[in-house]
Amino acid sequence: METKNKELNWKRNVTLYLFGQGVSLIGTGLVSFAIMWYVTLDTNSGVVLTLYTAAISLPAVFITPFAGVWADRFSRKALINIADGSIAVVTLGIAFLFSQGMASIGALLACSVIRSLGQGTQMPAESAVIPQIVPEHALMRVNGINSSIQSFSMLASPLMAAGLLSVAPIQVILYIDVVTAAVGIGILVFFVKVPRLEGVASSQGKQAGGYRREILAGLSYIRAHGYVKHIFLFAAAFFVFLTPAAMLTPLQVIRDFGDEYWKLMAIEVVFSAGMLLGGILISVWGGFKSKSLTAAVGAAFVGLTGVGLGITGHFFVYLSVMAVMGIAVPLINAPIQTILQARVDEAYMGRVFSVMTIISGTVMPLSMIAFGPLADLIAIDYLLIAAGVGTVFLGAGFLLDKVVRQAGQ
Repeated sequence: METKNKELNWKRNVTLYLFGQGVSLIGTGLVSFAIMWYVTLDTNSGVVLTLYTAAISLPAVFITPFAGVWADRFSRKALINIADGSIAVVTLGIAFLFSQGMASIGALLACSVIRSLGQGTQMPAESAVIPQIVPEHALMRVNGINSSIQSFSMLASPLMAAGLLSVAPIQVILYIDVVTAAVGIGILVFFVKVPRLEGVASSQGKQAGGYRREILAGLSYIRAHGYVKHIFLFAAAFFVFLTPAAMLTPLQVIRDFGDEYWKLMAIEVVFSAGMLLGGILISVWGGFKSKSLTAAVGAAFVGLTGVGLGITGHFFVYLSVMAVMGIAVPLINAPIQTILQARVDEAYMGRVFSVMTIISGTVMPLSMIAFGPLADLIAIDYLLIAAGVGTVFLGAGFLLDKVVRQAGQ
């Protein structure tokens, strides 16, 4: 009976945590799309859109290494709430300005910078807190559920934002985000119990003598643990190969199938729907016993579907292939996340996930420096085929990597 009660307690705890963060995530997605579309329609300026892109991405990259240290020093629960609350306060201020007729693109850009700082602070703490509240045997399934929630947000947010902007001013969406953030914070504060760490992370961090030494200590930990280093190298290579599918497919659709807007929306919707189904699949199935095998199979499917996107000549077949690619992505993300959560020392969890956040946030934009110009010289179909073949070989290499394979058992 005691074992059954413990099982029910952690499941209830995790359910409340995921629900609260999911509600907050939908509000975040609503505001991101609303601001991007407002800036685009109001200015019709590529320069302003570039400034907005920098505002939502660069601050997060800057603060993430420090956020990793904070996640190892302090309460991760408190860190998530402080970051979410700060974002909500700034968003509330911008909503008030707009409601008073003091609309300003500069204010929206400043708001985006602060939101990016908050999200960069949250991400390492959110990844690191999950193994505190989830037993190791259930990490894969919970990561699958979390992936489904994120995919649902990616699917629902643009549709909801488009619907709301057609009937209400932008400040209404900003106010909605404040409410969803309040729901997430309230649930985390009053209903979710996060066990206190045994002081290891915080005491080691404070004795290290400054952020620079703590960040370097985290990098030393990664270098000293081969499986972490190999996983990061795999992740970086995977994002390089994923870049054509993630960034160039809208341009490919325009060139190969026509420039109707519904086609561009369709590829985003089916990919997000596929990721939602993939997250549900991994949460129900749990993956193979070997987590590295699960990730390798996912990489193989992503690679093969990348080749499929390059050779199909029918748009609805193209959409089907895109949906399968979406299903395969959580088969890679969930096992990699689980290996790190289960194996990394608690004292370094935040710093390790901060590096993963930097990799996921910077590799594809940097890869576009090469792939963007190439897309004007070579058919995007060929780039997708080449990247797809590379992803298949990458998955095979990941499966054959003895160090990763042992960590993923």
